[in-house]
Amino acid sequence: MELQYLVAKIYVEGDLKIDPASVVNVFHRWVASQSLPGMLVDVAELLHVPAGPGVILVGVEADYALDYTGHRWGLLYRRKSPLAGTNTDRLGQALRSAAHVAQLLEAEFPGQLKFSRREFSVVVNDRVLAQNTPEAFAAAKPELDAFLKSWTGRGDSTLAPLDTDRRRRFGVLVKTSSPFELTAN
Repeated sequence: MELQYLVAKIYVEGDLKIDPASVVNVFHRWVASQSLPGMLVDVAELLHVPAGPGVILVGVEADYALDYTGHRWGLLYRRKSPLAGTNTDRLGQALRSAAHVAQLLEAEFPGQLKFSRREFSVVVNDRVLAQNTPEAFAAAKPELDAFLKSWTGRGDSTLAPLDTDRRRRFGVLVKTSSPFELTAN
């Protein structure tokens, strides 16, 4: 299975302690300064959508969001253009990108915003490449387990389907028993 168009979400630790609307100005500043890789073009505030995308930093190659999908706040990275390389390369790129922006947001809101070092999810945003079936999960699991061991530096990760509804996108929820560094690999 080729993993392209990856969506990585690093969850907020505990409750969100900031007003999510305060991220709008941060994202606008980042667009103005082009402070992230790739072309940043706009900011969308969708906080009125229940359990929705929250505040989105729109880019050409990828989007970032303080996201509330699934009733859980987190920093979401969504790759929109394909990447060359292996699945391991693409997984690493998505998680590094999400971790980088999570760290930047933590620095913008010191002591008020903290992202988990124990839990994140990865989704394939293409139902043709990856169908959400038990067979697809079983086929992808060995490669995902190997990647997680190298990314976190240990083998204490648990991997589970993010959603078992076949109508949803293929995704996995990753939990570790001990914290990992957001800057890993």
